Amino acid sequence: MALFPELYGTPASRLDSFVAQWLQPSREWKEEVLEAVRTVEQFLREETFQGERGLDQEIRVLKTVKVGSFGNGTVLRSNTEVELVVFLSCFRSFQEEAKHHQAVLRLIQKKLWTSPDLLALGLEVLGVFQGVPDALVFTIQTRETAEPITVTIVPAFRVLGPSVPNSQLHPGVYVSLIGANGFAGNFSPSFCELQRNFVKHRPTKLKNLLRLVKHWYLQYVKARCPKAMLPPLYALELLTIYAWEMGTQENESFRLDEGLTTVMELLQEYESLCIYWTRHYTFENPVIEDAVRKQLQRERPIILDPADPTHNVAEGYRWDIVAQRACQCLKQDCCYDSKNNPVPSWNVKRARDIQVTVEQWGYPDLILIVNPYEPIRKVKEKIRRRQGCSGLQRLSFQTPSGERKLLSSRSSLADYGIFCNTQICLLETTSPEIQVFVKNPDGGSHAYAIDPNSFILGLKHQIEDKQGLLRKQQQLQFRGQVLQDWSSFRSYGIEDSDTLILSKKKDTDFLFLPS
Repeated sequence: MALFPELYGTPASRLDSFVAQWLQPSREWKEEVLEAVRTVEQFLREETFQGERGLDQEIRVLKTVKVGSFGNGTVLRSNTEVELVVFLSCFRSFQEEAKHHQAVLRLIQKKLWTSPDLLALGLEVLGVFQGVPDALVFTIQTRETAEPITVTIVPAFRVLGPSVPNSQLHPGVYVSLIGANGFAGNFSPSFCELQRNFVKHRPTKLKNLLRLVKHWYLQYVKARCPKAMLPPLYALELLTIYAWEMGTQENESFRLDEGLTTVMELLQEYESLCIYWTRHYTFENPVIEDAVRKQLQRERPIILDPADPTHNVAEGYRWDIVAQRACQCLKQDCCYDSKNNPVPSWNVKRARDIQVTVEQWGYPDLILIVNPYEPIRKVKEKIRRRQGCSGLQRLSFQTPSGERKLLSSRSSLADYGIFCNTQICLLETTSPEIQVFVKNPDGGSHAYAIDPNSFILGLKHQIEDKQGLLRKQQQLQFRGQVLQDWSSFRSYGIEDSDTLILSKKKDTDFLFLPS
């Protein structure tokens, strides 16, 4: 790494100058690097690769895309690492890409040595490196650049086609991605243009903050822990963008020192981070909704790739090391103002506010805006103020797997893995009533208030009123035992928040029952 003045010795008021003088690359230097990379791109576009067994006879490069810092416009001065995603004609599905990925890397590696232009640039193939996904890495050298240029090539399936949308994709694209069942992130290069544009079209000031955060990360974290499994730069970029969006409401005029302080504070709270965007995928398709909800229920930190809902870019890394370094950064001059006071941070929540729809039988739905980390007792207070509940509030929600769960006042929605818009059920009970859940034949469920000493028949009347299924058609079971109308709940050992299974009797079962 080139010698920089110490960031930690730079006063907060001088960070703009620090970025401009030491981190932003010159136009001439960038052009020298990119001119060499264009030689690589030209070789890839013009070369025809002869396929091995199981591949097409001729493999053509459909398109090359510069990604990473050179692609999104946040490259640091003297950083000579360039990443290229190569879309190939032999990949017509995610499954084909997974099957032939290694073979294609070997073909490209073999062909590199046949290019006189690349050999003239001092080509040195470093080999195929394991990653997410595996990639081919080599270096080239120009007289203008002091350091060799490291080029990483990743072959990919061109799922987006010739045009790249700026908003939401057709749900079928993500349904096919989810159905491919690939290792998380292996197919992300297919969406590289969306990833690049997510950063590329941001304001210049935000890109400067991204450079500052990346410089800190490279100099004070990665350089000092070279063998640790540290998060990728992309995860830091996404976290920084989230901090800016939430902390400034996407204002293009902000202070770099406040942005840096905010990111450092968020890094210390990594175990609570749950970050995602719905720019390219939404919850309207049930397959996508189920996949994203499952991702959001996993162990945090969660930073979902805005272009790939199957990939949590924060998973599996040593965030504890990053948090320790962030704590050290907050003690340095770059995070203190001219009066030696800590630079204030933006108000950024660890997860976005979500919309909670409160359903209560006999009442209109109540819409609340809630933060997932807000205690459920505070949610109940909001409901009480809005609806004036007099009884004991019982809140429950149904998981994607079909189980309805009671929400404890001592917990938060985050404790149940709820980080996106959801529906919860409100039931009021008065002593000695308890709450029971009834699971319907279609997998849905409802909550009912019952007296443990009352008859099963009384619940069947409630179900008929609420769901329209005649009591004579209902069969209720608890732990495999059919419940009889004139027996009490207590006689079956049914307790608060137990689940009963509702099924519809066959016509012959109730045809001759008395009315």
